[in-house]
Amino acid sequence: MHRQKSILSFLQRPSPENQKPSGNTIDGQRLPPQFPPKQQNQNAVVANQPPVASTFVSSIEIDTPPEKVPRRVFPAGFAGNEHGGTSLMVSSIMHKFVKVDAAEKCADRNQACGGSSEVFSISSKSSSLEALPNQHAAFEHPSKGTVINSNGKDRLGDKGCPLLIETNDNDIFGPETPGTRPPVPRLKRIQEDCFNFGDRSDCSLLDSSKRIKLLQDSKDGNKNHEKLSEVTSKFEWLDPSQIRDANGRRPGNALYDKRTLYIPPDVLNKMSASQKQYWNAKSRYMDIVLFFKVGKFYELYELDAEIGHKELDWKMTFSGVGKCRQVGISESGIDDAVQKLIARGYKVGRMEQLETSEQAKARGAGSVIQRKLVQVVTPSTTVDDNLGPDSVHLLAIKEGSCELGNGSTAYGFAFVDSAALKFWVGSISDDASCATLGALLTQVSPKEVIYETRGMSREAQKALKKYTSTGSSQLTPVQPTVDMGNGSEVRDLIQLNGYFKGSCNQWDDTLEGVTHQDLALCALGGLISHLSRLMLDDVLRNGDILSYQVYKGCLRMDGQTLVNLEIFGNNADGGPSGTLYSYLNNTITASGKRLLKNWICHPLKDIEEINCRLNVVEELMTHPEVVLLIAQYLRKLPDLERLLGRVKASFQSSATLILPLFGIKVMKQRVKTFGSLVKGLRVGVDLLTLLQNEGQMILSMSKVLNLPVLNGSNGLDKFLTQFEAAVESDFPKYQDHMVKDSDADILSTLIELFVEKAVEWSQVIHAIARIDVLRSFAVTANSSCGAMSRPVILPLSESTSLSQVIRGPILKIKGLWHPNALGENGELPVPNDIVLGEEAEGYHPRTLLLTGPNMGGKSTLLRATCLAVILAQLGSYVPCEMCVLSLVDTIFTRLGATDRIMTGESTFFIECTETASVLQNATRDSLVILDELGRGTSTFDGYAIAYAVFRHLVERVNCRLLFATHYHPLTKEFASHPHVILQHMACAFKSKSDNPFEGGKDLVFLYRLASGACPESYGMQVALMAGIPKQVVETAVSAGEVMKESIGESFKSSERRSEFSSLHEQWLKTMLTLSTNEEGNVDDDNDAFDTLFCLWHELRNSYKVGR
Repeated sequence: MHRQKSILSFLQRPSPENQKPSGNTIDGQRLPPQFPPKQQNQNAVVANQPPVASTFVSSIEIDTPPEKVPRRVFPAGFAGNEHGGTSLMVSSIMHKFVKVDAAEKCADRNQACGGSSEVFSISSKSSSLEALPNQHAAFEHPSKGTVINSNGKDRLGDKGCPLLIETNDNDIFGPETPGTRPPVPRLKRIQEDCFNFGDRSDCSLLDSSKRIKLLQDSKDGNKNHEKLSEVTSKFEWLDPSQIRDANGRRPGNALYDKRTLYIPPDVLNKMSASQKQYWNAKSRYMDIVLFFKVGKFYELYELDAEIGHKELDWKMTFSGVGKCRQVGISESGIDDAVQKLIARGYKVGRMEQLETSEQAKARGAGSVIQRKLVQVVTPSTTVDDNLGPDSVHLLAIKEGSCELGNGSTAYGFAFVDSAALKFWVGSISDDASCATLGALLTQVSPKEVIYETRGMSREAQKALKKYTSTGSSQLTPVQPTVDMGNGSEVRDLIQLNGYFKGSCNQWDDTLEGVTHQDLALCALGGLISHLSRLMLDDVLRNGDILSYQVYKGCLRMDGQTLVNLEIFGNNADGGPSGTLYSYLNNTITASGKRLLKNWICHPLKDIEEINCRLNVVEELMTHPEVVLLIAQYLRKLPDLERLLGRVKASFQSSATLILPLFGIKVMKQRVKTFGSLVKGLRVGVDLLTLLQNEGQMILSMSKVLNLPVLNGSNGLDKFLTQFEAAVESDFPKYQDHMVKDSDADILSTLIELFVEKAVEWSQVIHAIARIDVLRSFAVTANSSCGAMSRPVILPLSESTSLSQVIRGPILKIKGLWHPNALGENGELPVPNDIVLGEEAEGYHPRTLLLTGPNMGGKSTLLRATCLAVILAQLGSYVPCEMCVLSLVDTIFTRLGATDRIMTGESTFFIECTETASVLQNATRDSLVILDELGRGTSTFDGYAIAYAVFRHLVERVNCRLLFATHYHPLTKEFASHPHVILQHMACAFKSKSDNPFEGGKDLVFLYRLASGACPESYGMQVALMAGIPKQVVETAVSAGEVMKESIGESFKSSERRSEFSSLHEQWLKTMLTLSTNEEGNVDDDNDAFDTLFCLWHELRNSYKVGR
């Protein structure tokens, strides 16, 4: 009762009369007014140092009492100085323990910070604490009167600022946690302390000058805390200057393994049994935050304690032999603490007690409770219920040389979704641009990437950093010889441990379709090694293994294209707003959202499949009542895919169920998971049965859904009913089941019977996800604010004859608008028509050379064209009035101006790298988008490169090309080319409304595609709009006029290039060459045919003009 009153009195706000600076007391005892002489400095407390590290004490093997409010070191009425101010209180909060050379320096610092040189001794009455079963504590309390110096060693001398901790067992508190005190900013905590220690009017924070000083002191205090964290460890082998891995290598060594720790054998032998338990595990798992179970608490030590103090704002205590740093949390808060650390990117492990204290006593008086590391959770392998809908992938990559000998690089890869219990394996070939590797990384979006420390090229490492920098991905280098073995070793490992026995596919059959099998096996081996270390053997044994192909059978989009077109992340902040994914994402279920992303990464190239999807979307659009009914069912569904994965992972897995308390928690979770899966599948099966009775609807859906038998004696409906009855009978309150001894056997039997139909359950879940995505397509089309049309898809062109070479593929879109480019007041963007390639009315150029003013909408038009193609080949309606296109095999883009300083790549270098990938891989069925190529270098070099690239794509590749440029001489050179059409984004001028008599005009963007070339780019007007001072722009205009006059003849010559350009010269030279060819054999010369066609086209146009 007395203790409760003391706690309540601590929580009460101090009265004004208790705030007078009449004396310094704690618990009625007067405190020393000043520092004692150096010889008596052993039992002192620095007044302005916070008692953070000394307020609480705990030890392993002792059940810590429940968490309580931390007792106050200084009384509410204590005044820090003779003026009655609060600067001493503020200073005591702001400063951490700092190592100094002498006590005089401490006094000097106190005076400088507005404090005093007073020291206080903290003592309290001692009483006994009931002894608990384990007597061999891993970390014991420091003896009474022990001095803890800032470097973590016992100091009895006169150096430093020693701290005396006198405590009794009754005053041992549990560690302060976010549950007892929500984390608040440091400044706010200081302000609250000011209010507690004195009257509000006396708070130094109210003075602006002192507030600035306070903020500076706060930064200094943080730095001092960092110093404390580095030097307070007792163990020399943890010091950064001496730390080594298990093989004795220092961090500077190329083979240093940061996952392990070297502990001197003589040190380990001197440790108690509990200490050995902890450090034996920690030395093998230095990369994880390791919670150690002690009675009813979980504790962190040393480096992990720093993390708990930093990330969770827990109070750090000093306890154990050698005053080991520690923080802790009670059993009730461990799950929340683990999830917070996981969310911050940490890997977290839990060492559980394998027996109770009574069981340990039964083995002998000196027996220590047995403990074992039973769980390691990482951001890339977590299966928590609060994951969200996005897939969580762990990816392993192995680089090797390509057997083709063309200078390309091969990569084997394997990745896992632990929550869904699915593995994928495959391989790719890539060039120096790493475009395909970028596509893989963008498609998979891994939370963690495992790669070899010395086996990854510099270019590949750049790609890893580039395509994983937007998210929270971790890059984990591993040792090549240890973690990624050769193919035969991996095969033996899989066979020996029985991995993938629960897969619906044979793992060796899955590898048959992989091009670079050895590399893929090595990557799979690295993934297996990593998961095995994390004790996820249940995932390895029961997971499905599938083949993954980045490009095969789909429209190819490399990583840079996915970034340029803002498919999943916008270019402003990397978020989903304004992306194609957000535009299409009207899905309801989590598995539907994941499937939508997979579909967007792999648009179809099969016309029949595309039309089957479009048929379903059209049916749903004409039956809104069915769409509403489907949505009602989908909203009732949990994440069935992940629930099924967790149920399969628990099959024949009972090791954790025997653990005290932890096993009960695991059992409750498994019951809840199984019951939720059965109930969710009932909703899903009912939905599919209802759609089957819809007649016409199921006819179109049956072509895109792969459904198992639902009805009949062998149907899933009857099978599922039996499991529903079992759940109702044995686990009626499965959401919060009270575990019984017989539950493990009952649930194990039910799961064993359930997983026999795992393939059929997966088919049901995948069918529901497909329905969700197709419903989303229909909702997007119906709710669109602009015109939407069903695309008409034509097959890929197969050119063998002359006529087919000339005609080529087609892309014809009428009334095209960008789905995310709304006007200023929310109105629709201006629609435009795009026509490339052959039309029914006759021939049409397949290349658009686009000019126009800056900010005129060129890039928006280019992106809208690409998005229309992607949507069409996804099986979705397109934002336009009419869309006809032949299949596109690849989309290439070169947009924007960026550089990567950290990798030493300039803007122009990136331009050339991306352009090189286009020139090397584009085909005549590709769609190529190039925006302002050559602007990253000098005008002459930039123009020359733009000219050469443009001509190569027009005359050699013959693809559908949209080329935006500000190099207006290009429009003169290619004005008469039969494969090129000139268009520009229109603009106009209007008189300024403020003063129309000055003759000034404002540039107005019309965002409308018009015929012909734009006369200029209107850069001066845009510069004024951007805020460049008017006098600067006027100077620029004058400089431009001088330049035109100085090279006027060149400008005139350039204007005449449309009449007789360099192309005409080369055409005539080709004709002369053909005329001197005596054999006249030009059957295989496509360049000659193209030249003849161009001359014919030019002569025909000249004849029309002449008439």
